[in-house]
Amino acid sequence: MLPYHAQTMHSYFSVRNSSHFMDWEHQPNQFKIYPEELQRIKLEPQNPHHQFLSLIGGITAQKSYPGVTYALRTNPSAGALYPTEVYIQIRSVEGFEDAIYHLCPYESALVLLYALKQDEGIECYLHSQKINGFIFLFSALYYRSSWKYRDRAFRYCLHDTGHMLGTVEASCFVYKKKYRICYDIDKKALNKLFHFGTEEFFLSSVIVGSEIDETCDAALMQVPYVDGTGVFEANNLIEKTYLSTCELSLEKQIIMPSFRLDDTRFKHAIWKRRSIREFSQKSLSKEEFEQVMDFINEPIPSDCDVKIDIYAIINRVEGMWQGVYKEGVYLQSSNFARKAGYLCLEQALGAQSGVTFFLVGNDDKNYQAMVQKAGIIGHRLYLISEYLGFGCSGIGAYYDEEVAEFLASDGMVLYALAIGR
Repeated sequence: MLPYHAQTMHSYFSVRNSSHFMDWEHQPNQFKIYPEELQRIKLEPQNPHHQFLSLIGGITAQKSYPGVTYALRTNPSAGALYPTEVYIQIRSVEGFEDAIYHLCPYESALVLLYALKQDEGIECYLHSQKINGFIFLFSALYYRSSWKYRDRAFRYCLHDTGHMLGTVEASCFVYKKKYRICYDIDKKALNKLFHFGTEEFFLSSVIVGSEIDETCDAALMQVPYVDGTGVFEANNLIEKTYLSTCELSLEKQIIMPSFRLDDTRFKHAIWKRRSIREFSQKSLSKEEFEQVMDFINEPIPSDCDVKIDIYAIINRVEGMWQGVYKEGVYLQSSNFARKAGYLCLEQALGAQSGVTFFLVGNDDKNYQAMVQKAGIIGHRLYLISEYLGFGCSGIGAYYDEEVAEFLASDGMVLYALAIGR
């Protein structure tokens, strides 16, 4: 097991012995804003290319509490902290200058960071030939998450970035585009190219476009440094773990998913997606559960396809026994609803759901790709639940060792999610 994962496990005692208090007066900024003198392209609803981009982390609603307002987006985020930033290279797309941009949800705009000269780009950092289309780069400003979740925040940054990869996948389905996820990118060189400090680092990329038989030189960008959090406290464990997990052992998946859904209805689900806070304890149907499982098990095209085991604790599904279910087989048959709730740090969502999922992996060499893939599967759970008319909630906190013991697994528990009415 990766030492970082073991060091950031929750237990019954560690949760209760925590003395961490959040400094609400110094919460990190949720948006990275580049200088106003840089050119903006406002994303217009009537432009299909703009809408394709708006579905990727765009703001869908606002939620206010005493003293704070959250801008909700097409992607869920642990604690609504949104550590992931999006940068895009666009080449040979009508209506756009060939350039590298920052996608700014706050302004609903692309910020032009660097106009590409002929035959230059970021493709060399992705070990790719020239791409006509979109290249998305995803980074994390980890203090947005570690401000609340401390050492465990690197897990949340990876979850959240996986959800962002899921928004690209979803938008590609709506707009009939092929995509492939790239984890094998020269992250350290890209961090330097974009003039990041140690507080921000790249995690992954998605290519949405066509590869042509040409090479291009590395872009020599002069991008201003921008403080994306306003306040910052370094976390040596997170920074060390990031650097030690950048290398990958690659296994490609080239098959595209075959989602058999109505794209208009699916687009509506993208905009309406929310994290549910309470379940009615009404049952799902067996057919709905099977649709969910078919959807989340579709292939994910990437250069590092890590195996993830999907455990489902069936609490309330008509026509199915209660119990622990994996790959079509019951491992245990009983009513484990209360147990599921306890394992999820005694949160009612785990007990009241129709199904509570635990995603488990066991690949130290591909930790970054593995946890991001768990986030993609989680994003699929959110969207298919909304599409079918019920709800989903991601649960990043659970009693790690007790979950693994209950599931009789020697893997790392990566993510928990609950679905239901």
